[in-house]
Amino acid sequence: MSLFSVNAILILSTDDRSRILTKYYSAPHAPPGCTSQPGSNPYLTVKEQKAFEKGLLEKTNKQTSDVILYDGRVVVFKMEGDVMLYVVGGGDENEIMLFGVVLALRDALAILLKNSTDKRTLIENYDLLTLAVDEIVDDSIILETDPVIIASRVSKPPTQDIASVKNIDLSEQGLLNAWEFGKLKLAERMRQL
Repeated sequence: MSLFSVNAILILSTDDRSRILTKYYSAPHAPPGCTSQPGSNPYLTVKEQKAFEKGLLEKTNKQTSDVILYDGRVVVFKMEGDVMLYVVGGGDENEIMLFGVVLALRDALAILLKNSTDKRTLIENYDLLTLAVDEIVDDSIILETDPVIIASRVSKPPTQDIASVKNIDLSEQGLLNAWEFGKLKLAERMRQL
């Protein structure tokens, strides 16, 4: 086990076996005294990645468990609607910790997407999806597994914009006032020229 515990996070469609989101991670450096990295990503090309994903989908399509050992890697997964959420770790990683990551991803997406975790919704909200994945795992290091905290970090609007939005009057009279103000300022500028 090492700090760099996640090799990949995959979200694949079960209908047409397409990729929705795939992030493969590699540790930035090898541990001291080790010639090969135990948590490194062996799938360097897109062709190798797609072959791994195809085999993984075939293996997990009819599984009743949530944890398997595939290609020397611990793979935990959850099916949500028409997509499969996978977290891949090294062969010696703690499957309970990896399962916590897949549950955090599932629950955070349920909060952000209002319990509508399907392929179409994920593609329409791809920005929230990628931000949620980045809040959970960064460079193969697990950062957060609380779905409420993840959802709040992803969906929190910038603080400087909140103050300016609160002071805007969007009623009919407020819009008329803004129009009149704009006309006056434009007339002043035209007179100055």
